[in-house]
Order: sequence, then structure tokens, then C-alpha cells
Amino acid sequence: MYILHPPGGVVGGDSLSINAEVESGAHALLTTPAAGKLYRSAGATAQLSQELNVADGAWLEWLPQETIAFDGARAASATRVTLTGTAGFIGWEILCLGRPAAGETYAHGEFVQRFEIWRDGVPLWWERNALAGGAPALHAPWGLAGRSVVATLVAVGRAPSALPALRELLNAEHDDGEFAVSQLRDVLVCRYLGNSAEQARAGFIAAWRLLRPALWGIEASPPRIWAT
Repeated sequence: MYILHPPGGVVGGDSLSINAEVESGAHALLTTPAAGKLYRSAGATAQLSQELNVADGAWLEWLPQETIAFDGARAASATRVTLTGTAGFIGWEILCLGRPAAGETYAHGEFVQRFEIWRDGVPLWWERNALAGGAPALHAPWGLAGRSVVATLVAVGRAPSALPALRELLNAEHDDGEFAVSQLRDVLVCRYLGNSAEQARAGFIAAWRLLRPALWGIEASPPRIWAT
């Protein structure tokens, strides 16, 4: 299913909410036809909210294209996934800070990102990032080390046999980006840090192709819109 937002982006003060319900026994893949854009703000903060509820025995794949934060953008994004019973989930979020190809860094503004997953009222995964334009954390070795693209893929479920293959697959990626994979109890986490949204997306699609059959026994069939 494609999520269409005709304006293509938000500005300071805007509020954009997405609510999805996947009923028992159903399977949904949600993606977007293009990158989302967070435009420069005069001071107000844009609010983005994604509420994703998955019933017992259902699966949800949340696979949007990247979000681009323009220099001066001020926004807060909250993604909450609520799973019931044996529900399954794979999702990713790819963030681009500034537009380096156009000579624009993320020198001003602020982006706060929250991503959480719950099952039957118990938190499985909870992460919060606060990225201020021009802050030392964007350039320090312990932070983003000057990279402009940061991305996370999360899959709920255990696929131990897939981990070595997944690490080998992502380590084969070239360019100056870095991938990392870890299993935290019932949550598998894949990270990307680099300067290419295309590389992050390609790596995550490859990981998704491997994880989907490993977790759910279903071969991956990429949406046709990804090829355009």
C-alpha cells in the first residue's frame, strides 16, 4: 500500500498523522512513492506521528522512503508500533540531514525522533534521538562523525541462522557507509551511518529480502514503485 502526501513535505507548525490498523490474519506493506521533506522553519516545530497497530496473527512492514531534513528544519517524529499476541513487524526509518549534494549541511534547526515497539503492553524497543543543527554530536567520532545519513531497520522475531548471512551481506556494501547488525532479545536491529540514502536503502532492501522468509516463511516481493 502506498501512502500519498500530495504536498510532499511539512513546514514548521504543520502536523501530519498516520494511523494504520492491521487486523488479525492480515498482512500489510506500507511504503511511500518518494522521500519525505522537512522544510526550513521560522521557529515553529512540525509534528509527525505514526501510530501502527498490528493484531494477533497479523504482520506489518513499515518501509517508507527516506526523510530529508533541510537546513533550518525543526520537527519531531514519533513512531509507535503496538503488537498484539503473535503479531510480526519489520520497519525502517532513514534520515538525511541537509542536502550535501547541493552544498547544504544541517547547520540550524532540530530534529527529535522517537521509535518504539510494544507487545501486549510490554516495551520491546524504545529509542529517542535529538539532533540539533550544527551541534558537536553531528561531527564528533562518538556521534555521527560528520556523516549525513543515519538509518535504523528493526525486525521483531528471532532468526539466528540469518544473522551471519545478514552481516556478510551488508559488509559487502561499498562506499564510505557502515552497517551494523545486532539481536536484542526478540528485536533484530540493523544500523546504517554514511552519506548515501541510496546505499542505506539498498542495504536495507537486501536485509529485508533475507529476513522476510527467515522470520515469516514468505519470499520478498519489492513494490514496483521502488524501481522507478
